[in-house]
Amino acid sequence: MRTEMWVVVAVVAALIAATVVLAGVLLVRLVRARRLLRDAGIPVENKVIFWGALIYLASPVDLLPDPVLLDDIGVLLLALRSLQSAVDSAGVARRP
Repeated sequence: MRTEMWVVVAVVAALIAATVVLAGVLLVRLVRARRLLRDAGIPVENKVIFWGALIYLASPVDLLPDPVLLDDIGVLLLALRSLQSAVDSAGVARRP
């Protein structure tokens, strides 16, 4: 019984650690995306998608329960990919 409990605790700890690492990576990407949004040449639709994803991230309504942030992370990654695609097609120069 105790061994099973430790396995569950270890799995939960690993999931929490993975979520924290992924959240850190997303935070860095958000800061870079904010810089790109300030640059000219990005269509308004992509900006709206990005800000909509941030609103979804902060909203209490989720597809999955809040301890599982996979839906939030997925929506945000799709918005960032859309924004990056718009930046690449607009030819906006990246900042170091």
